[in-house]
Amino acid sequence: MNKKRILLITTGGTIASKDNGLGLTPQINSKEILSYLDDILDVCDIDTYELFNLDSTNINYYHWLKMVELIEQKYDEYDGFVMTHGTDTMAYTSAALSYLIQNSRKPIVLTGSQKSIYMRDSDARCNLKNAIVFASDDRATGVSVVFDNKAILGTRAKKVRTKSYNAFNSVNYPEIARIRDKKVNFYIPDVIEGKPIFYKNINPSVFVLRLIPGMSLKIFDFILKNYDAIVVESFGVGGIPMYDEKEFSDAIEKLILANKTVVITTQVQYEGSDLSLYQVGKKIKEKYELLEAYDMTIEALVCKLMWIRSQTTNQSKIKEMLYTPINHDISI
Repeated sequence: MNKKRILLITTGGTIASKDNGLGLTPQINSKEILSYLDDILDVCDIDTYELFNLDSTNINYYHWLKMVELIEQKYDEYDGFVMTHGTDTMAYTSAALSYLIQNSRKPIVLTGSQKSIYMRDSDARCNLKNAIVFASDDRATGVSVVFDNKAILGTRAKKVRTKSYNAFNSVNYPEIARIRDKKVNFYIPDVIEGKPIFYKNINPSVFVLRLIPGMSLKIFDFILKNYDAIVVESFGVGGIPMYDEKEFSDAIEKLILANKTVVITTQVQYEGSDLSLYQVGKKIKEKYELLEAYDMTIEALVCKLMWIRSQTTNQSKIKEMLYTPINHDISI
Protein backbone atom coordinates (compact mmCIF):
# COMPACT_ATOMS: atom_id res chain seq x y z
CA MET A 1 0.00 0.00 0.00
CA ASN A 2 1.42 3.37 -1.03
CA LYS A 3 1.98 5.99 1.62
CA LYS A 4 -0.13 9.13 1.46
CA ARG A 5 1.39 12.35 0.13
CA ILE A 6 0.81 15.24 2.54
CA LEU A 7 1.62 18.90 2.00
CA LEU A 8 2.62 20.73 5.19
CA ILE A 9 1.73 24.42 4.80
CA THR A 10 3.15 26.80 7.39
CA THR A 11 1.71 30.23 8.16
CA GLY A 12 3.57 31.20 11.35
CA GLY A 13 2.04 31.30 14.82
CA THR A 14 3.44 30.27 18.19
CA ILE A 15 4.54 26.91 16.84
CA ALA A 16 7.08 28.75 14.65
CA SER A 17 8.05 31.47 17.14
CA LYS A 18 11.18 32.48 19.00
CA ASP A 19 11.77 35.38 21.38
CA ASN A 20 13.61 38.21 19.64
CA GLY A 21 13.92 40.22 22.86
CA LEU A 22 10.66 42.06 22.25
CA GLY A 23 8.41 39.04 22.65
CA LEU A 24 7.60 35.92 20.66
CA THR A 25 7.47 36.31 16.89
CA PRO A 26 7.37 33.69 14.08
CA GLN A 27 10.90 32.93 12.84
CA ILE A 28 11.11 29.17 12.20
CA ASN A 29 10.64 28.09 8.57
CA SER A 30 8.64 25.13 7.30
CA LYS A 31 11.55 22.73 6.77
CA GLU A 32 12.88 23.42 10.27
CA ILE A 33 9.44 22.78 11.76
CA LEU A 34 9.27 19.39 10.06
CA SER A 35 12.79 18.55 11.22
CA TYR A 36 11.52 18.34 14.82
CA LEU A 37 9.49 15.24 13.91
CA ASP A 38 11.94 12.39 13.57
CA ASP A 39 9.46 9.52 13.36
CA ILE A 40 6.71 10.72 11.06
CA LEU A 41 8.07 9.76 7.64
CA ASP A 42 7.00 6.15 8.21
CA VAL A 43 3.40 7.43 8.20
CA CYS A 44 3.44 9.40 4.95
CA ASP A 45 5.56 11.33 2.48
CA ILE A 46 5.65 15.04 3.29
CA ASP A 47 6.53 18.15 1.32
CA THR A 48 6.59 21.60 2.90
CA TYR A 49 5.42 25.02 1.73
CA GLU A 50 5.90 28.24 3.67
CA LEU A 51 2.93 30.42 2.77
CA PHE A 52 3.33 33.08 5.47
CA ASN A 53 5.25 33.53 8.70
CA LEU A 54 2.82 35.65 10.68
CA ASP A 55 1.42 35.96 14.16
CA SER A 56 -2.15 34.79 13.63
CA THR A 57 -3.40 38.07 15.06
CA ASN A 58 -2.42 39.52 11.69
CA ILE A 59 -4.15 36.87 9.55
CA ASN A 60 -7.36 37.97 7.86
CA TYR A 61 -9.59 37.34 4.84
CA TYR A 62 -6.80 38.22 2.38
CA HIS A 63 -4.70 35.36 3.78
CA TRP A 64 -7.68 32.97 3.74
CA LEU A 65 -8.03 33.49 0.00
CA LYS A 66 -4.29 32.84 -0.47
CA MET A 67 -4.67 29.57 1.45
CA VAL A 68 -7.56 28.54 -0.80
CA GLU A 69 -5.58 29.47 -3.91
CA LEU A 70 -2.61 27.35 -2.82
CA ILE A 71 -4.70 24.31 -1.85
CA GLU A 72 -6.58 24.46 -5.15
CA GLN A 73 -3.29 24.61 -7.07
CA LYS A 74 -1.87 21.63 -5.17
CA TYR A 75 -5.09 19.68 -4.73
CA ASP A 76 -4.43 16.99 -7.35
CA GLU A 77 -0.81 16.48 -6.23
CA TYR A 78 -1.51 15.53 -2.60
CA ASP A 79 -3.76 13.26 -0.57
CA GLY A 80 -4.12 15.71 2.30
CA PHE A 81 -3.03 19.06 3.68
CA VAL A 82 -1.78 20.06 7.12
CA MET A 83 -1.54 23.74 7.97
CA THR A 84 0.29 25.14 11.00
CA HIS A 85 -1.37 28.28 12.30
CA GLY A 86 -1.39 30.51 15.35
CA THR A 87 -4.05 29.56 17.88
CA ASP A 88 -5.58 33.01 18.38
CA THR A 89 -7.45 33.12 15.05
CA MET A 90 -7.30 29.46 14.11
CA ALA A 91 -11.04 29.00 14.70
CA TYR A 92 -11.78 31.82 12.25
CA THR A 93 -9.47 30.38 9.62
CA SER A 94 -10.83 26.84 10.01
CA ALA A 95 -14.38 28.17 9.68
CA ALA A 96 -13.51 30.35 6.70
CA LEU A 97 -11.84 27.46 4.88
CA SER A 98 -14.90 25.31 5.57
CA TYR A 99 -16.97 27.72 3.47
CA LEU A 100 -14.34 28.59 0.87
CA ILE A 101 -13.39 24.95 0.22
CA GLN A 102 -16.49 22.76 0.21
CA ASN A 103 -17.06 19.10 -0.59
CA SER A 104 -13.41 18.13 -0.18
CA ARG A 105 -12.79 14.39 0.09
CA LYS A 106 -9.20 15.23 1.00
CA PRO A 107 -8.51 16.42 4.57
CA ILE A 108 -7.42 19.98 5.27
CA VAL A 109 -6.16 19.95 8.86
CA LEU A 110 -5.17 22.96 10.93
CA THR A 111 -2.97 22.70 13.99
CA GLY A 112 -0.66 24.79 16.14
CA SER A 113 0.61 24.95 19.68
CA GLN A 114 0.68 26.92 22.90
CA LYS A 115 4.49 26.80 23.00
CA SER A 116 7.06 26.94 20.22
CA ILE A 117 8.22 23.71 18.65
CA TYR A 118 11.83 24.44 19.60
CA MET A 119 11.01 24.35 23.34
CA ARG A 120 11.48 21.05 25.16
CA ASP A 121 8.16 21.08 27.01
CA SER A 122 6.14 22.18 23.97
CA ASP A 123 2.87 20.66 22.85
CA ALA A 124 3.85 21.43 19.26
CA ARG A 125 5.44 18.12 18.33
CA CYS A 126 2.46 16.09 19.56
CA ASN A 127 -0.08 18.34 17.84
CA LEU A 128 1.79 18.38 14.54
CA LYS A 129 2.38 14.64 14.57
CA ASN A 130 -1.30 14.00 15.33
CA ALA A 131 -2.40 16.36 12.56
CA ILE A 132 -0.24 14.52 10.02
CA VAL A 133 -1.47 11.12 11.22
CA PHE A 134 -5.07 12.31 10.99
CA ALA A 135 -4.56 13.78 7.51
CA SER A 136 -3.12 10.42 6.42
CA ASP A 137 -6.20 8.49 7.53
CA ASP A 138 -8.52 7.29 4.76
CA ARG A 139 -11.58 8.44 6.73
CA ALA A 140 -10.48 12.05 7.15
CA THR A 141 -12.25 14.57 4.93
CA GLY A 142 -12.96 18.30 4.80
CA VAL A 143 -11.65 20.99 7.14
CA SER A 144 -10.80 20.21 10.74
CA VAL A 145 -8.65 21.30 13.68
CA VAL A 146 -6.38 18.82 15.45
CA PHE A 147 -5.22 19.88 18.90
CA ASP A 148 -4.51 18.10 22.20
CA ASN A 149 -5.23 14.65 20.69
CA LYS A 150 -8.64 15.78 19.41
CA ALA A 151 -10.00 16.27 15.90
CA ILE A 152 -12.70 18.96 15.71
CA LEU A 153 -14.78 20.07 12.74
CA GLY A 154 -13.52 23.35 11.30
CA THR A 155 -16.89 25.01 11.92
CA ARG A 156 -17.11 23.86 15.54
CA ALA A 157 -13.64 24.66 16.91
CA LYS A 158 -13.19 27.41 19.49
CA LYS A 159 -10.20 28.49 21.53
CA VAL A 160 -11.34 28.37 25.16
CA ARG A 161 -8.03 28.67 27.07
CA THR A 162 -5.20 31.13 26.56
CA LYS A 163 -2.28 29.10 27.94
CA SER A 164 -3.25 25.49 28.66
CA TYR A 165 -2.50 22.71 26.19
CA ASN A 166 -6.18 21.73 26.00
CA ALA A 167 -6.88 25.06 24.34
CA PHE A 168 -9.66 24.06 21.92
CA ASN A 169 -13.14 22.66 22.41
CA SER A 170 -15.72 21.40 19.98
CA VAL A 171 -18.76 23.61 20.57
CA ASN A 172 -22.29 22.17 20.32
CA TYR A 173 -21.03 19.17 18.35
CA PRO A 174 -19.00 16.08 19.34
CA GLU A 175 -15.31 15.71 18.58
CA ILE A 176 -15.02 13.69 15.39
CA ALA A 177 -11.95 11.69 16.41
CA ARG A 178 -9.16 11.12 18.95
CA ILE A 179 -5.56 10.50 17.94
CA ARG A 180 -3.05 8.65 20.12
CA ASP A 181 0.13 6.70 19.36
CA LYS A 182 -0.27 7.25 15.61
CA LYS A 183 -3.75 5.74 15.65
CA VAL A 184 -7.01 7.50 14.84
CA ASN A 185 -10.18 6.52 16.67
CA PHE A 186 -12.98 7.94 14.54
CA TYR A 187 -16.31 8.69 16.18
CA ILE A 188 -18.08 10.52 13.36
CA PRO A 189 -16.58 9.88 9.91
CA ASP A 190 -18.08 11.86 7.04
CA VAL A 191 -18.72 10.65 3.49
CA ILE A 192 -18.01 13.19 0.75
CA GLU A 193 -19.08 12.63 -2.83
CA GLY A 194 -18.44 14.65 -5.96
CA LYS A 195 -15.79 17.24 -6.70
CA PRO A 196 -14.49 19.96 -4.37
CA ILE A 197 -15.72 23.51 -4.80
CA PHE A 198 -13.29 26.40 -4.34
CA TYR A 199 -14.65 29.90 -3.76
CA LYS A 200 -12.56 32.93 -4.74
CA ASN A 201 -14.53 35.79 -3.16
CA ILE A 202 -15.34 36.94 0.33
CA ASN A 203 -17.06 40.03 1.74
CA PRO A 204 -15.41 41.10 5.01
CA SER A 205 -18.07 43.75 5.73
CA VAL A 206 -19.46 42.02 8.84
CA PHE A 207 -19.73 43.69 12.25
CA VAL A 208 -20.14 41.90 15.58
CA LEU A 209 -21.97 43.89 18.26
CA ARG A 210 -21.85 42.56 21.80
CA LEU A 211 -24.69 43.98 23.88
CA ILE A 212 -24.04 45.33 27.37
CA PRO A 213 -26.71 46.60 29.77
CA GLY A 214 -27.73 50.19 29.03
CA MET A 215 -25.56 50.60 25.93
CA SER A 216 -26.04 53.58 23.61
CA LEU A 217 -27.59 52.96 20.23
CA LYS A 218 -25.36 55.48 18.42
CA ILE A 219 -23.20 52.57 17.22
CA PHE A 220 -26.05 51.50 14.90
CA ASP A 221 -25.61 54.66 12.79
CA PHE A 222 -21.95 53.75 12.26
CA ILE A 223 -22.84 50.17 11.36
CA LEU A 224 -25.52 51.34 8.93
CA LYS A 225 -22.98 53.44 7.01
CA ASN A 226 -20.08 51.01 7.00
CA TYR A 227 -21.20 47.35 7.08
CA ASP A 228 -23.32 44.94 5.03
CA ALA A 229 -24.07 42.48 7.83
CA ILE A 230 -24.32 42.69 11.61
CA VAL A 231 -24.19 39.95 14.20
CA VAL A 232 -25.84 40.96 17.47
CA GLU A 233 -24.52 39.03 20.46
CA SER A 234 -27.61 39.16 22.63
CA PHE A 235 -28.19 38.24 26.26
CA GLY A 236 -28.97 34.63 27.20
CA VAL A 237 -30.88 32.67 24.59
CA GLY A 238 -31.70 35.82 22.64
CA GLY A 239 -32.77 38.72 24.79
CA ILE A 240 -32.97 42.09 22.98
CA PRO A 241 -33.55 45.01 25.41
CA MET A 242 -36.47 47.40 25.00
CA TYR A 243 -35.58 50.23 27.37
CA ASP A 244 -37.91 52.74 25.71
CA GLU A 245 -40.10 50.18 24.00
CA LYS A 246 -38.90 50.83 20.45
CA GLU A 247 -35.25 51.95 20.69
CA PHE A 248 -33.60 48.72 19.60
CA SER A 249 -36.53 47.83 17.39
CA ASP A 250 -36.18 51.07 15.41
CA ALA A 251 -32.42 50.66 15.05
CA ILE A 252 -32.78 47.14 13.69
CA GLU A 253 -35.60 48.24 11.38
CA LYS A 254 -33.31 50.85 9.80
CA LEU A 255 -30.72 48.17 9.09
CA ILE A 256 -33.26 45.82 7.53
CA LEU A 257 -34.76 48.57 5.35
CA ALA A 258 -31.22 49.32 4.09
CA ASN A 259 -30.86 45.64 3.01
CA LYS A 260 -28.38 44.85 5.75
CA THR A 261 -28.26 41.29 7.02
CA VAL A 262 -29.03 41.10 10.75
CA VAL A 263 -28.40 37.87 12.68
CA ILE A 264 -29.02 37.42 16.40
CA THR A 265 -26.78 35.09 18.36
CA THR A 266 -26.00 34.58 22.04
CA GLN A 267 -23.06 35.63 24.20
CA VAL A 268 -23.23 32.22 25.87
CA GLN A 269 -20.75 29.73 24.45
CA TYR A 270 -22.82 26.55 24.60
CA GLU A 271 -26.34 25.43 23.61
CA GLY A 272 -27.16 28.29 21.23
CA SER A 273 -29.90 30.86 20.78
CA ASP A 274 -33.68 30.55 20.91
CA LEU A 275 -35.39 33.88 20.31
CA SER A 276 -38.83 32.34 20.67
CA LEU A 277 -38.37 31.51 24.37
CA TYR A 278 -38.78 34.93 26.02
CA GLN A 279 -40.88 37.94 25.09
CA VAL A 280 -37.75 40.13 24.85
CA GLY A 281 -36.62 38.00 21.89
CA LYS A 282 -39.83 36.62 20.46
CA LYS A 283 -41.45 40.00 19.93
CA ILE A 284 -38.69 41.46 17.79
CA LYS A 285 -38.04 38.22 15.87
CA GLU A 286 -41.68 37.93 14.83
CA LYS A 287 -41.92 41.58 13.81
CA TYR A 288 -38.86 41.54 11.53
CA GLU A 289 -38.46 37.82 10.81
CA LEU A 290 -34.96 38.11 12.20
CA LEU A 291 -32.35 35.49 11.45
CA GLU A 292 -30.70 33.74 14.37
CA ALA A 293 -27.57 31.66 14.69
CA TYR A 294 -29.00 28.83 16.81
CA ASP A 295 -25.99 26.68 17.82
CA MET A 296 -23.34 28.14 15.47
CA THR A 297 -20.07 29.43 16.90
CA ILE A 298 -19.44 33.14 16.46
CA GLU A 299 -16.41 32.34 14.30
CA ALA A 300 -18.43 30.14 11.96
CA LEU A 301 -21.29 32.64 11.82
CA VAL A 302 -19.04 35.57 10.93
CA CYS A 303 -17.18 33.63 8.24
CA LYS A 304 -20.37 32.17 6.79
CA LEU A 305 -21.86 35.66 6.46
CA MET A 306 -18.68 36.87 4.74
CA TRP A 307 -19.00 34.01 2.28
CA ILE A 308 -22.76 34.43 1.77
CA ARG A 309 -22.67 38.20 1.25
CA SER A 310 -20.01 37.69 -1.42
CA GLN A 311 -22.49 35.45 -3.29
CA THR A 312 -25.75 37.38 -2.94
CA THR A 313 -27.51 40.38 -1.41
CA ASN A 314 -30.98 38.86 -1.70
CA GLN A 315 -32.27 38.40 1.85
CA SER A 316 -34.37 35.32 1.04
CA LYS A 317 -31.35 33.64 -0.52
CA ILE A 318 -29.17 34.74 2.42
CA LYS A 319 -31.61 33.07 4.82
CA GLU A 320 -31.63 29.88 2.78
CA MET A 321 -27.81 29.76 2.64
CA LEU A 322 -27.37 30.58 6.33
CA TYR A 323 -29.70 27.76 7.37
CA THR A 324 -28.19 25.21 4.96
CA PRO A 325 -25.66 23.17 7.01
CA ILE A 326 -22.08 23.19 5.77
CA ASN A 327 -19.54 20.98 7.52
CA HIS A 328 -22.19 20.43 10.24
CA ASP A 329 -22.02 24.09 11.27
CA ILE A 330 -25.66 24.53 12.34
CA SER A 331 -28.45 22.44 13.87
CA ILE A 332 -32.00 23.77 13.52
